[in-house]
Amino acid sequence: MADPVVASHLSLVLKAPPTISSPSQFLLQQHSKPMASSLNSAASLRLFASSSSSSSSAAARLSLRSTSLSFSSSLKSLAFSTLSRHKRGSAVSVSSTGGFSSVASPKCAASDPDQLKSAREDIKELLKSKFCHPILVRLGWHDAGTYNKNIEEWPRRGGANGSLRFEVELKHAANAGLVNALNLLQHIKDKYSGVTYADLFQLASATAIEEAGGPKIPMKYGRVDVSGPNECPEEGRLPAAGPPSPADHLREVFYRMGLNDKEIVALSGAHTLGRSRPDRSGWGKPETKYTKDGPGAPGGQSWTVQWLKFNNSYFKDIKAKRDEDLLVLPTDAVLFEDPSFKVYAEKYAEDQETFFKDYAEAHAKLSNLGAKFNPPEGIVLDDGPR
Repeated sequence: MADPVVASHLSLVLKAPPTISSPSQFLLQQHSKPMASSLNSAASLRLFASSSSSSSSAAARLSLRSTSLSFSSSLKSLAFSTLSRHKRGSAVSVSSTGGFSSVASPKCAASDPDQLKSAREDIKELLKSKFCHPILVRLGWHDAGTYNKNIEEWPRRGGANGSLRFEVELKHAANAGLVNALNLLQHIKDKYSGVTYADLFQLASATAIEEAGGPKIPMKYGRVDVSGPNECPEEGRLPAAGPPSPADHLREVFYRMGLNDKEIVALSGAHTLGRSRPDRSGWGKPETKYTKDGPGAPGGQSWTVQWLKFNNSYFKDIKAKRDEDLLVLPTDAVLFEDPSFKVYAEKYAEDQETFFKDYAEAHAKLSNLGAKFNPPEGIVLDDGPR
């Protein structure tokens, strides 16, 4: 008959393996199979030998416990190294709509600075070939623009946390068409797994502004990603194009983010880039003389003549109101109608340098809204002035 102490100990050590719940656990079980097999055989021999005498039973217990301790220590070491190798990984899958799916992604530590720099160079090449500056700016803005300053808890407060990669948030009306931006960045995310989605979205947005001739944005990185679609914000936190009271609506949305009138007007100036497509937003013409031939996919109505060049022409053109082929939304026109907004809009129409300075500060502030940084102070890419 087997020694009951040894048998009891074996029942704990040799119990069935738990259900696999993560890539690291799968690797852990694969690495530990040979070790478990050896332990199983050794334990069986000691179990049978224990019935011969009490002294051999004691020896069996001592030997088994030593083996178990060694095995347990090896598993801990293996688990640590496996998790270390995979801590920056992300579970990425392409959804039926072509974007990132609602597959959860493990929470990441700070993005890798070298990978951030390399990803930025790849984004620059993407911009040269696809002329996608406007939609990448919009992607970064819409990920960050869900922030609510009145909610302290992360990620419930919204903001720049990578939640826009999930289908449930992509389906929000204000995010129509942004799956195309995700598709454009998919291969870059696959290539640089050490960069979080939250950082990639903001990196792409700032790089697009700079490559279009805009100001250098004082960015920092290290944003932590949300882990699943259940952490996406509810719909309705982003601004609308044609609300009944445009000035009140802009203040309601942007004040909730902690932004002020100057920052509202400065950020509106990013409409110097891009076009509005009626099939996505319900606003604008199907095409104009400025958009019918592209570059990029033709069509839509732009706010400016050179809609891939970042400058202060947005403010000049809204003020002039001379060209019917240029778009002016209610939330654009109100910048020159509301007394407080008008002070800044007039200034930016006359002084591009002031606009660039104020815009860079506002863009950087927006990109940090609601983000949880690791390390807490963030990562500044040491690449000097542009």
